[in-house]
Amino acid sequence: MYAIVKTGGKQYRVEPGQKLLVERLPDDVGATVSLAPLLYRADDAAFDKDSLARVSVKATVLAHERGPKLRVFKFKPKRGYKKRTGHRQELTRIEIGDITMSGARSASAAKVSDAPKAARAPRAPRAAKPTKEISDGS
Repeated sequence: MYAIVKTGGKQYRVEPGQKLLVERLPDDVGATVSLAPLLYRADDAAFDKDSLARVSVKATVLAHERGPKLRVFKFKPKRGYKKRTGHRQELTRIEIGDITMSGARSASAAKVSDAPKAARAPRAPRAAKPTKEISDGS
């Protein structure tokens, strides 16, 4: 069983017990957060809006960290311009707790999805458009 979740503008494939680094979350260490699922996969897949409303992905905040320092170097030849700056991303380490789907399928949903699809009748060919006859003046 796994889910695809979205956090910090990125998408992650997560499974229960997995630890990962995501963009900084505003929650404190030890807090439980709920992540927005985009897809849920167990015995069958759930990716439509109604099914995903029943899926919950819980994670625990383990620590707040900073990523490695990235060096940014700007240089313009023959002009004596050099500039060096750096950047460290704020990150949060989380552990995925449980991924659950609440409730069973309703009877009406089962009827609609299990019913055989009606065969479409083939379309009739379109009638050709009448064309103007061009007279050459004679």
